[in-house]
Amino acid sequence: MIPHRATDGEQAAIWAALAEVPDPEIPAISVVDLGVIHRVELADDRSTLRVELLPTFIGCPAIEIMREAIGIRLGELGVAERVEVSLTFAEPWTSDRISPAGREQLRSSGFAPPPHLRDLGALGELPTLSVVPCPYCGSRQTTLENPFGPTLCRAIYHCAGCRQPFEAFKPI
Repeated sequence: MIPHRATDGEQAAIWAALAEVPDPEIPAISVVDLGVIHRVELADDRSTLRVELLPTFIGCPAIEIMREAIGIRLGELGVAERVEVSLTFAEPWTSDRISPAGREQLRSSGFAPPPHLRDLGALGELPTLSVVPCPYCGSRQTTLENPFGPTLCRAIYHCAGCRQPFEAFKPI
């Protein structure tokens, strides 16, 4: 998090600004609620505000767009002379980092959020689930249509209840 040298007001402003930066692939969820913000540090002399991102996947095509959007938004705050946004692999991002608010934002925009990893046990390959609750009607009468969605972290399902196709996030 932000070291003690940033005031409470600065911390709040920085995190509020980060919460305004949407995920480029799914604008309904912010980078904060997606859980990709690993660390934020403001230098003692306020020369640099550093942000570390945890990519959801190595080679994620949206990461450069995120970096740029975060840099622009935090630069507008004027808290530091320069904003540096870098990637870190200090710990792996997992779908458990998605906040409860983020899970609801996904669901309300038509994406089935992933289950918590603790509920699945040990994972080997990136799993697809046989039954995923429909984000539109809540039915569990859903079927996997294609394990390969538009990105590596999503699969395509179909609901027999409301007859809607939808994307579901894979637990990572």
